[in-house]
Amino acid sequence: MRAFLFPGQGSQAVGMGAALAAASTAARETLQEMDDALEQRLSKLMAEGPERDLTLTENAQPAIMANAIATLRVLEREGGVRLADKVDYVAGHSLGEYSALCAAEGFDLATTARLLKLRGRAMQAAVPVGVGAMAALLGIDFETAQAIVAEAAQGEVCEAANDNGGGQVVVSGHVAAVERAMEIAKTRGAKRALLLPVSAPFHCALMAPAAEAMEAALATAPLRAPLVPVYANVTAAPVADADTIRRLLVEQVTGTVRWRESVAAMFAAGVTEFVEFGGKVLTPMVKRIAPEAKATSVVTMADIEALAGTL
Repeated sequence: MRAFLFPGQGSQAVGMGAALAAASTAARETLQEMDDALEQRLSKLMAEGPERDLTLTENAQPAIMANAIATLRVLEREGGVRLADKVDYVAGHSLGEYSALCAAEGFDLATTARLLKLRGRAMQAAVPVGVGAMAALLGIDFETAQAIVAEAAQGEVCEAANDNGGGQVVVSGHVAAVERAMEIAKTRGAKRALLLPVSAPFHCALMAPAAEAMEAALATAPLRAPLVPVYANVTAAPVADADTIRRLLVEQVTGTVRWRESVAAMFAAGVTEFVEFGGKVLTPMVKRIAPEAKATSVVTMADIEALAGTL
């Protein structure tokens, strides 16, 4: 069994998608479709920068999605691969869940791009700059991290945002609470605790205004049942019902990204091959969570050709 995976924020880089677009009509058309939907030349920003503008959440989120979908479409259109015939599940990390749904034809690309543009703006606007923070705690398990954030909160918001597996848990909340969590983690056996260079505290209760904005947007966004089930971040379980998908995407804004559990559940369900599109972020996570599985990243035309030869 096989799962296609889609990365989240942090996987953006100036130059992303440029070589693929130069080599493939399918990639060029995908990026143009994104530009048309957003009425913005985001593909030019992806190719040329500046990095500070690409890193803005409202740009990074649709850019990462479009880059991943362009990679997949080259495989499908030029490699003659049909996702529904070759894949059992799709999954994505945070914004990557939208990419996964687009890949499985739940959302069309234009809808996905507009939703992610709105999601990025809403997440950035939810918390004033300097109020929130995120930190990675390395070398501790999820249960320990949950105990740490509970102790660190002290009346403020401090929550486990991402359970990435392999002893990596990201925490999110008010700056002072996150800093307390970092100090507590060091006394609980964490190898490292480091602040992340993010512009807002994602996946915690401080994102409630963004969740409200997404609830309104998702209520009217056209969504079909995906070709294959998607593993939802907040439940670490497969879902295919459109109404349930809408609800879980709203919950995802403030909820924990249960990536470790998602990968473990897919492996337990029989998935032995994981393929990440458009990035090299999730592949090492999969290797730590399910070392017996095969995990590969597909970014370049050579990667796509190699994958097509095995499908």
